[in-house]
Amino acid sequence: MTSALPTAIHHDEPAGRPITMFGPDFPFAYDDFLAHPAGLGSLPAERHGTEVAVIGGGLSGIVTAYELMKLGLRPVVYEIAEIGGRLRTVNFPGCPDDVVAEMGAMRFPPASTALFHYIDKVGLDTTPFPNPLAPGTPSTVVDLKGESHYARTADELPAVFGKVAAAWDSTLSEQAAFTEMQKAIRERDTKTIKRLWNELVPRLDDQTFYGFLCQSPAFASFRDREIFGQVGFGTGGWDTDFPNSILEILRVVYTGADDEHRSIAGGSRQLPLRLWEHAPEDLAFWPAGTSLSSLHGGAPNPGVARLHRTAPNNITVTDTEGRIRTYPAAVFTAQSWMLLSKIECDEALFPIDHWTAIERTHYMESSKVFVPVDRPFWLDKDPETGRDTMSMTLTDRMPRGTYLLGDDPDAPAVICLSYTWADDSLKWLPLSVSERVEVMLQSLREIYPGVDVRRHIIGDPVTVSWEAEPHFMGAFKANLPGHYRYQHRLFTHFKQDRLEERHRGLFLAGDDVSWTAGWAEGAVQTALNAVWGVLNHFGGETDPANPGPGDVYDDIAPVELPD
Repeated sequence: MTSALPTAIHHDEPAGRPITMFGPDFPFAYDDFLAHPAGLGSLPAERHGTEVAVIGGGLSGIVTAYELMKLGLRPVVYEIAEIGGRLRTVNFPGCPDDVVAEMGAMRFPPASTALFHYIDKVGLDTTPFPNPLAPGTPSTVVDLKGESHYARTADELPAVFGKVAAAWDSTLSEQAAFTEMQKAIRERDTKTIKRLWNELVPRLDDQTFYGFLCQSPAFASFRDREIFGQVGFGTGGWDTDFPNSILEILRVVYTGADDEHRSIAGGSRQLPLRLWEHAPEDLAFWPAGTSLSSLHGGAPNPGVARLHRTAPNNITVTDTEGRIRTYPAAVFTAQSWMLLSKIECDEALFPIDHWTAIERTHYMESSKVFVPVDRPFWLDKDPETGRDTMSMTLTDRMPRGTYLLGDDPDAPAVICLSYTWADDSLKWLPLSVSERVEVMLQSLREIYPGVDVRRHIIGDPVTVSWEAEPHFMGAFKANLPGHYRYQHRLFTHFKQDRLEERHRGLFLAGDDVSWTAGWAEGAVQTALNAVWGVLNHFGGETDPANPGPGDVYDDIAPVELPD
């Protein structure tokens, strides 16, 4: 394993199965479910060709539609903007196709085993992502309080960083049974996972990330907590997550989501686009060569303006062009807040407790700025020091994280000048893209006084603030203390046997419904949950040799906390 520093505890990869993001709340082996030769299930023949609305054309929506099509249903995808959602890739005019800006998801841990099932299926290549101090990152600069530290490995940084790394390791071991939990996840030891996690959830649900650190003797020093927040682990500084529930952080480190990240060559949006065009060989009903694209005449339906229930137990959809269609089932995969403001909904869509959970969902803000450059000039060596001219940079200045993307000395490359979250993102919100770039370049001049980044820029910068995107209103869900019960309601919504019949037939999916929001793996897992829900709703069943998430639900269900 490789991380920025401080780093979570490492263990040599054991022989056998890799760690996977399938727990600890609901340790279902989605990768095994997908890989099994029996497939995801079968429907009664009379249900073949039945239309199902899929609202949202992001990764979760496309995976849902793809698997429903394979089962013999006719998914009808609604998308208000473009296929991909937060897998949003922007190309730069005049640059090669692989020189891109990843405005949303840009790094994917190998622990995303269900996600990589689809990446492999459509033949996409991945490359190491240049996180701080990762093996594929030539060098890293940690710039704090006006002092910069250059390093190629963690051992080259000052001793205080190693002290903070050891404090994090100690805290995880002593306060969160890290070693035992990660071993259980690697071994798919569901019994141990549930025992450990079901004890931690009631104890830690009301605890912030920062409060968790403060309770650890290893983090008695405020300065150590400050350094930890600014430098963090895996992807960099995590102080913007300090107000969030510690359960969110434990889910990340337990499952290796912060480690060994890969990027998708040519851009992440290729995944949903290729699934849209892909014609599976194992279709249950449609003729060979059928794809989502062919079922839709090449393009999805417009976005949704209104959702309401109509007799008998149907979901009626009005799109933004005024067209009305009615379906016996629907899957909603768009950002959940859309149900509160952008889409007119009747309250009968969900039980009142689920509406409350949607309303209480907490979204993180996030901003990025990218510029194309003529070449990866950062690989040039400083003649006086022998160091790289510029490095992957973690700083307490405005940019917070600067990533250098590209290593072909004879080709254009990209700099992510800044990647920020929460309050750090809000600082950029009133600024235009050109104003953002000016502030970032000034900060980089302070860190690298001899480097003129501007003279290498060859095209217009691009930026995003996800909190200002009208169809997203935030980057990703991050639960606050006390929000476990709300997340439980949203995640378990696919298992509808405990709902009144009048509330069945509409299923929630998307990474903000998952336990691992902010990761594409969560989008895939909840899509598969929804597929099982629709299959069950229509009287279908899984093969006994390959039970689905709903079939084994009672054995591994997330722990319920009392009201």
